[in-house]
Amino acid sequence: MGTEHPRPTSTDTPPARRTGFWRRCRKMPIGVQSIIAVGLGALIGSLAPSAGEQMKILGELFLNLVQVVVLPLVFPLIVLGIARMESVKKVGRIAGKAILYFEIVTTVILLIAVGLAKFTGIGKGAPVQGADAKDLDGMSQGIDFHELVLHAFPKNIFAAFGEGNLLGAITFALLVGVAMAAIGEKSEPFAAVLESVASVMFKVVGYVIRIAPLGVLGFISYDVAHYGFGNLRSLLGFIAVVYAGLAIVIGVLFPLIAAVYRIRYVELMKSIAGLAGIAFVTRSSESVLAPLMGRLEAFGLSRSTTSFVVPLGYSFNTDGSVLYQAAALVFLANAYGADTSLPALLLMVGVLVILSKGMAGVASASIVVLIAAGNSIGLPAEGIALLLGVDFIVDMARTGVNVIGNSLAAAVVDSSEKRREAKHGADDLPRTPAETEATAFQKEPAQ
Repeated sequence: MGTEHPRPTSTDTPPARRTGFWRRCRKMPIGVQSIIAVGLGALIGSLAPSAGEQMKILGELFLNLVQVVVLPLVFPLIVLGIARMESVKKVGRIAGKAILYFEIVTTVILLIAVGLAKFTGIGKGAPVQGADAKDLDGMSQGIDFHELVLHAFPKNIFAAFGEGNLLGAITFALLVGVAMAAIGEKSEPFAAVLESVASVMFKVVGYVIRIAPLGVLGFISYDVAHYGFGNLRSLLGFIAVVYAGLAIVIGVLFPLIAAVYRIRYVELMKSIAGLAGIAFVTRSSESVLAPLMGRLEAFGLSRSTTSFVVPLGYSFNTDGSVLYQAAALVFLANAYGADTSLPALLLMVGVLVILSKGMAGVASASIVVLIAAGNSIGLPAEGIALLLGVDFIVDMARTGVNVIGNSLAAAVVDSSEKRREAKHGADDLPRTPAETEATAFQKEPAQ
């Protein structure tokens, strides 16, 4: 009898318990898993730096998986969004609104950053003499606007896809969408294919986002192990000003904009908070581009507006990055005793307004723009090299704000379009000849 019903030994239960533990972990929200990954990553990077540096491969793997899906998803969404607009005129109107919004908001943010940096006097007495310009050898020393324009109009769209050229893909998608709208029903088979591709890519993005905590673990482990916290003491003032400026942007400026356009800002923040957190840790806004458009759609924004404005904003609306760049230039000007009068500060703002456009959505892209801006106003590269030691700390915050800023931009443009449609909806509909004559007849007495 005893052999028929053996008592379970101590080694029989742990597998079931382990299975239950991992099941509970998988059921946790992605945000909670990412927070746990941050803590583990910081612990690994501090206690075992060599192992922490090796774990960077987890973060790079996550980013590669995300980036491989970005263009196959963004391209069909932009094409379909434009093809289903009522007219080419609407495409131009949305593009014009988006670019005007980008310019106004980024300029206001630059003025906030310059004013805050000037008021606090950051950079005075900073140890710029200890910086090493060799740290910048692997980075571009300027921005070639000729190359930027050619990137927007690639000669080979397949090469552009292979290079991850988002701006070129947007331009080509714009042309294809306009052409589909022009030929009408003949484009329906192609539209059905693009719709299917977009659906499949959304599903793939869902799979990839599930491993986001592993990417977070890899990046945090590497950052803590590689950079450490040695430069924090001398640059704490700079970090504090940048974070304070970003807090003003998302806590004051963005809510004011949302109130003007009657956007539910708190609800918007809740819907994208998890994705902004992933962008914060991975330091790449592209890592959440695809799921961000899905979240905004679920929030209530139209697909045609979201799929056009958000990718465009990744090149022209980097709110967090421009604030960092402005604060960094004032920091360096104070450190080197350069001119920080009002005309000089306005010159900095003007230079950054121009150079910040076309910035890639990749980690530390702000440093490239900062180098170009520093060169244009005569600041040595050595000082910029000093900021590299804390770049990963401020880069996380500015990248997260970039995601929030682009989400708000899409909501603003969408709200503006809905208001217009509500006000002029009847006038925008195509009219029959009889309706046109009736309208003209009704207006004759007034004339």
